Amino acid sequence: MTVRQLFISVFLTLAVAAQAVALDAIYTPWNNNLAIRGYDPVAYFTENAAVEGSKQFEYEWQGADWRFSSEEHLNLFVSNPEMYAPQYGGYCAWAVAHGKTASIEPEQFSVIDGKLYLNYNAKIQEKWKVDTSKYIELADENWPKLLQE
Repeated sequence: MTVRQLFISVFLTLAVAAQAVALDAIYTPWNNNLAIRGYDPVAYFTENAAVEGSKQFEYEWQGADWRFSSEEHLNLFVSNPEMYAPQYGGYCAWAVAHGKTASIEPEQFSVIDGKLYLNYNAKIQEKWKVDTSKYIELADENWPKLLQE
């Protein structure tokens, strides 16, 4: 096998392996396993604010670690995680509407019709707000496809 053939073989193997890695159902940063970067998902509903959670109140759900600012919030989440978990696994909702995924800033959020949506940054949040119903419709269509890729 020539060096060139070896290089091509290694490149193709790596390319196939990269494609085989499925999208995690819950977004967590590469350097930890914290959903919503450690922010309390319940606080978005009860306080209409991004509130950092505490390691003292932590719960594992769907392969990610979720943190809460109080035992009360932890208990609310445990009783109904689907109600409080962000849409699209906590990936940027605007990105999902465009058929992609992106990380989020916990402070960039919307609660619409009882559902939590997170976005990449303030600039994207402003774009999201222009037509949330259209973006939600698109993201709802795209999310199952992104999970299967």
